[in-house]
Amino acid sequence: MARNTIKIRKHETGRSITTKTPYGTTSDMLVKDEEILSKVAVPDGFLLVSDDRGYYFASKNALDNGLADPVRYSESVRNSMNLQIMEQMNVEKTDMAESA
Repeated sequence: MARNTIKIRKHETGRSITTKTPYGTTSDMLVKDEEILSKVAVPDGFLLVSDDRGYYFASKNALDNGLADPVRYSESVRNSMNLQIMEQMNVEKTDMAESA
């Protein structure tokens, strides 16, 4: 008698992942651009990191530890943090435009 096999399909959202891991924070994601770093106030104990969805602050302990970073995959925290970072970058740009 033949067994029934069940195909398990993974859910695909259509979003491609351009980093090594979809949930963890790795050293290749660190922002090294001095222009961006000078505009954003990074809290103590955190690093400015970017991935395909934008910028966020990651704890230094979360970097390359092999575990998922809750800040990266939490939509509510991530969206508010990305908005805050983008506002800091835009405020700096408008201040420079006004002084010129």
